[in-house]
Amino acid sequence: MSSGSEGALESRWGWFEMTIYLTFPVAMFWIANQAEWFEDYVIQRKRELWPPEKEDQRRELEEFKERIRKQREEKLLRAAQQSP
Repeated sequence: MSSGSEGALESRWGWFEMTIYLTFPVAMFWIANQAEWFEDYVIQRKRELWPPEKEDQRRELEEFKERIRKQREEKLLRAAQQSP
């Protein structure tokens, strides 16, 4: 059998847990929606990880994609011609 003080402690712990569970996501949402922080940190980090493409790199990628597409089409065409 439990005493009354244990129930009060559990009740206080419950309120503390609920406060943390509600405060943490609200605080993270508030921090993440600060425009200055977003511009300074997120956009800068994105530019570091994925620098703007150069024109010749983009053209090379497009040519590669076109070659792969043609190879797939030719393979499918050969497979379609060989099947009865």
